[in-house]
Amino acid sequence: MGSNSSRIGDLPKNEYLKKLSGTESVSENDPFWNQLLSFSFPAPTSSTELKLLEEATISVCRSLVENNPRTGNLGALIKVFLSRTKELKLSAECQNHIFIWQTHNALFIICCLLKVFICEMSEEELQLHFTYEEKSPGNYSSDSEDLLEELLCCLMQLITDIPLLDITYEISVEAISTMVVFLSCQLFHKEVLRQSISHKYLMRGPCLPYTSKLVKTLLYNFIRQEKPPPPGAHVFPQQSDGGGLLYGLASGVATGLWTVFTLGGVGSKAAASPELSSPLANQSLLLLLVLANLTDASDVPNPYRQAIMSFKNTQDSSPFPSSIPHAFQINFNSLYTALCEQQTSDQATLLLYTLLHQNSNIRTYMLARTDMENLVLPILEILYHVEERNSHHVYMALIILLILTEDDGFNRSIHEVILKNITWYSERVLTEISLGSLLILVVIRTIQYNMTRTRDKYLHTNCLAALANMSAQFRSLHQYAAQRIISYTCRHLRRYVYVLDKLYFPHSHCSTLQHCFSTLSDNGEELLSLTCSHILRSYASSLFSLLSKKHNKVLEQATQSLRGSLSSNDVPLPDYAQDLNVIEEVIRMMLEIINSCLTNSLHHNPNLVYALLYKRDLFEQFRTHPSFQDIMQNIDLVITFFSSRLLQAGAELSVERVLEIIKQGVVALPKDRLKVTLIEHLLYTRCSGRYFYIGDLI
Repeated sequence: MGSNSSRIGDLPKNEYLKKLSGTESVSENDPFWNQLLSFSFPAPTSSTELKLLEEATISVCRSLVENNPRTGNLGALIKVFLSRTKELKLSAECQNHIFIWQTHNALFIICCLLKVFICEMSEEELQLHFTYEEKSPGNYSSDSEDLLEELLCCLMQLITDIPLLDITYEISVEAISTMVVFLSCQLFHKEVLRQSISHKYLMRGPCLPYTSKLVKTLLYNFIRQEKPPPPGAHVFPQQSDGGGLLYGLASGVATGLWTVFTLGGVGSKAAASPELSSPLANQSLLLLLVLANLTDASDVPNPYRQAIMSFKNTQDSSPFPSSIPHAFQINFNSLYTALCEQQTSDQATLLLYTLLHQNSNIRTYMLARTDMENLVLPILEILYHVEERNSHHVYMALIILLILTEDDGFNRSIHEVILKNITWYSERVLTEISLGSLLILVVIRTIQYNMTRTRDKYLHTNCLAALANMSAQFRSLHQYAAQRIISYTCRHLRRYVYVLDKLYFPHSHCSTLQHCFSTLSDNGEELLSLTCSHILRSYASSLFSLLSKKHNKVLEQATQSLRGSLSSNDVPLPDYAQDLNVIEEVIRMMLEIINSCLTNSLHHNPNLVYALLYKRDLFEQFRTHPSFQDIMQNIDLVITFFSSRLLQAGAELSVERVLEIIKQGVVALPKDRLKVTLIEHLLYTRCSGRYFYIGDLI
């Protein structure tokens, strides 16, 4: 390095780097540092170039690891950086480009070294390297200044106090990135770190007073989405896409931390790297999420999580309770707008989840908004494109919906918002539909995708929970949404009969039944034709009669087969029988959703009654089913009541005439004939399941 521009390939031979990592001690007052820090070279623009940088500098870094206990050059470099940061604010005001450029370069070198040190050694050894001074070999002072703690405090001061200008943009990004690299120790441990240097320094001591200010600054960086300055706004060169060299370096580390947060997932796909318009906002968001998800120390809770849980709106003039530490205020309207605009990134979705789940002030504010479609539509689009998303991104979007549907006001209001021309929904042209009906369509589509592809129990359970929370508030359902609710239920009813047929009559050779169940789609007259057929009627009658005697034993055997705990005398059930529990669970939940809607908002949903009557033959088969008899009472009553009114009206009725009869019948149906059933709201609770991954992981 030095005053001349360098290429990555020349770094191992660079005389200044050799001196830094060599056996000769360099005083912090030596002119060498000005020469070392006066470098520039084109920043890597791809993962390949970043790998080349690491390969080119690894020998230098390892040489420093070996020689630093005798030379203390790492400590000298950090002291040079610390002394420069004391004048950084004044340099920014005076537009001292050269001084800021060299300070930026010092931080870049520190971060590169820090990444290698963290990869190569334990936290204890890392901390020890910060204590070595220019003394006899291997000697260090236990009462010397704690450079590691001082460096962290300095970085926090730099992030929070240095004004964001064109000439300070890059160093602000790199200060945040250096903190991300520092917190990457978790990547090299299989166990969750509960006692680490991050707890020692970030949760107590001189760093603690910066907690609320740091969280607030990182949030505002995310809100403002400041783009990098144009080329020529500073001395050191800049990437065409706005990212610095260190941004690329730390971005790789942040990606690893993201993997730790999400624990991967069934069917996970590598996230496509979006083009970042604001490296500062992206790195601020990553650091904020890492800090928020640090585990509590043994004696103190995570102060950064406390700050995120308690901040209030700038328009809220009520005093903070004395029991709430690290509290601050922020503009909720600006934060809401940024969250709505940035949901294409899984980091922003994680932030939205964190705020909704942990900050009651934010949750109350968002649920009171009259433009909830701006937030809900991006979430629905994530779920709709489930094939293109990481499983953890899809799951977070679903949990956000589940949290929102816990509120009755939200469940009512989404049916009052009318949307036009949803272009990303391709199954059917939706020229006009309510937000609530669109939500139902997308969630059912997600359940169907999960049941046929990923087959993750948590995912379909939470999808059904969101629909169940909404069911009592269904209003004016779009005809396609009503049809999908009924047809999806019928899909599983058909599958259920098919599995029972194979289970109880394995040698029936009923090829016609097997063919019908394996080829039929969810829509069209073919289903009605089949359900009216003698084949299904006779099989359903036989199956349900037998089921009342054998059902519990069969389900028990299916569960044992799934767990691999069958005894040697038991015959393992085939694969199709092992789905029996799951199918029955989905059927019951869908029937409860339909029942809840009919009981609480029948007069608001003629399209649902129409769809139910259209498929009534299949539902009538299940009125005697031992597992569904209780939940089928209201459904059977509605089918019987409206079927008789249609029969009285004559044959060959148009769709419009049928809907008119339904609307008239809703008024005539005595309300006391329907057994009132309420589905208790299913609340999201973090647990240790595969997908309940947020919190207490780092």
